[in-house]
Amino acid sequence: MKIADLRIEYKRETLDESAVAPDPFRQFERWFDEAVKAEIPEPNAMTLATADGAGRPSARVVLLKGFDEDGFVFFTNYASRKGRELAARSVAALLFFWPELERQIRIEGEIAKVGADESTAYFTSRPRGARLGAWASPQSEPIAGRGALEALFAAAELRYAGAGDDIPRPPHWGGYRLAPSMLEFWQGRPSRLHDRICYCRDPHRSARWIIERLAP
Repeated sequence: MKIADLRIEYKRETLDESAVAPDPFRQFERWFDEAVKAEIPEPNAMTLATADGAGRPSARVVLLKGFDEDGFVFFTNYASRKGRELAARSVAALLFFWPELERQIRIEGEIAKVGADESTAYFTSRPRGARLGAWASPQSEPIAGRGALEALFAAAELRYAGAGDDIPRPPHWGGYRLAPSMLEFWQGRPSRLHDRICYCRDPHRSARWIIERLAP
C-alpha cells in the first residue's frame, strides 16, 4: 500500500462549542480523564515544540507531570537542547494526540522554570535509577557510545552508593511551566470536516477566554 493511501475515517465523537467547558483547563481535565479511563498508553505523553535563537524549530516527546490554572508542567535537563532553546526563546507549544479517541489538543504559550522547591519535590519522588540518570547523562551532548553512558551511570552509582534514596537534585535539572495563551481541542470527524474549538485569552481581560470554532 502506498503511504498516500493510508487513511482512517474519524467518526467516534463530536465536539460543539455549546458543549465545552467555559474554562479550557476544565475542558482539558475532562478529556485527559477520559484518555486515562480509556487506558491509552501514556496519556500524559506530549510533543514539545521549541525554537532556537534563529527560529529553527525542533520537537520531541516529553511527559506532562502536572497542570492547573497556572499552566502545564514537565521536567528535564536545563542544559539539554530544549533547555537551551527555551533560554533563547521563552515560548513553546505542546501537542497531545490520542488516536484511540480521535482527539488532539494543541497548547501554545509562554514558558518559564518552576521554583526550585517544586523541582526538588518532584525529583525526590522519582525512582532511584532515574535520579542517578539525571546526574549521569549529559543530555543532548555527543558521547562515544553506549558504554560511555553506562560508565557515567556507574560513576553516579558509586558517588551515591551510601546515600540510599537521599540523592540530591542536580542544579541543571528541573521543571518548566507553560502558561497557555491558546488551547485548541480537535475531534476527528468524517470527510475531514473535523471539529476544532479554540480558546484564546482575551487581550483586554487576561482572566477571560474567547471560545471560537475554527475551520478544519
